[in-house]
Amino acid sequence: MSYSLNSTLLLTILLAIGLFFFLRASSKDRTTIVEISSSQQPVKVLNDLCQWLNMRGWTQTGGDFEQRILIFKGQVVSSKFLAIFLGFLGGFGSCALGLVIIQIYPQLGWWPILLGLVGGPLSGIVYFKKSAREEKFELRLINENENDVTCMRLRAHRDELISLENELGEKLQLKSDGSLFKTPI
Repeated sequence: MSYSLNSTLLLTILLAIGLFFFLRASSKDRTTIVEISSSQQPVKVLNDLCQWLNMRGWTQTGGDFEQRILIFKGQVVSSKFLAIFLGFLGGFGSCALGLVIIQIYPQLGWWPILLGLVGGPLSGIVYFKKSAREEKFELRLINENENDVTCMRLRAHRDELISLENELGEKLQLKSDGSLFKTPI
């Protein structure tokens, strides 16, 4: 086996590993807990938050008055465009792996190119199934006095919390530690 075939095979395998980890990351749970405070009264903040969540498609499914918790649920929908795009990428990558296998083992004929018929639909289906899921948005009122500033602990998907802070931050005078806008790297 020549040096160029070895390096081509290695790069093709690395691309397949990259696609696998992208598919895995697209379905990863990114639930985050953040504490947010507001100088406004809890009743106004909670009403505005509930309206905002309902407007975004969340439905209130429960809560606990004693523990001051509200629970909302929502359905995350898979992107059809991204599923098709990943299907094409998986198909082309699988065909590329088949071409490398043909170069290494010519006695197999053209059969390894059919890997594209497996890799393409498989990667699109895996993304489409894994990324569609039900998520929860939990809101817990921390402060004891109803007339003081509002302190809440929110537990939800990181992107949803960022949207909340961007859209309602000024209106409700929300303050947090800013950790949502920091990247982990």
